[in-house]
Amino acid sequence: MNISFKNLEECTGFFKKFRGLMFSKKRNLIFDLCKETRIGAMIHMFFVFYPIDVYWLNEKKEIVDERVNLKPFMIAIPKKKARYIIEISKKNFI
Repeated sequence: MNISFKNLEECTGFFKKFRGLMFSKKRNLIFDLCKETRIGAMIHMFFVFYPIDVYWLNEKKEIVDERVNLKPFMIAIPKKKARYIIEISKKNFI
């Protein structure tokens, strides 16, 4: 699968990374974790009120894990270490 990085909003800084999609409209985000990690790449869907697709990528930007249609109030941990996380809102990605 090819993911177009031009349609992604980069989350930089602590507050943007912490907030992510909580209490926000549908948009597509990419997070750079600065190093490959498994536990540090865990995400939660608390206060995200719509399903999203999540892709974890390694340093080479290869997909190492994915969750399709992740529901609100769920937690997801990648199966392998990842450096990047891409969160794609349903019906919002071209």
